[in-house]
Amino acid sequence: MTLVVVPVRYPLTAHSEKTLREGVRVAEERDADLTVFHVDLYQNSGGVSRSDLKRAVERRTGPLDRARYVVRRGFLVEETILEEIVAEDADVVVIGSKQAGRWRRMVQKLLSDPDIDTFLRDQLDCTVITVDGEGNTVGGGDI
Repeated sequence: MTLVVVPVRYPLTAHSEKTLREGVRVAEERDADLTVFHVDLYQNSGGVSRSDLKRAVERRTGPLDRARYVVRRGFLVEETILEEIVAEDADVVVIGSKQAGRWRRMVQKLLSDPDIDTFLRDQLDCTVITVDGEGNTVGGGDI
């Protein structure tokens, strides 16, 4: 079964909602399961529960069939997202352009001139779709 993972902020920002809507669209198009994922940071935890996340998402999208809601605590958002994507063996990851920018900066600390697309594909072995602040797909795998 195909799995689409969509990392979002909680409470949902306008940008997260656009990314979420694209993730839902991709999951429906591919007849895939959907995991909506939030990282609750240790250093400023909001005590977010799966139920909180599910209610917030469904207020914006309506009920979602074949959706799973995951909240993980972590120190670093990007690292926690990568761990979840690998653990879930995701086929598609839908991220916002802001998240792509944060990953780019994180990887630039490790490499001088990283090719983010290649790095994420090598690390994740899945399709990465980036959504801009307007809700437009900026590329399937093209970060």
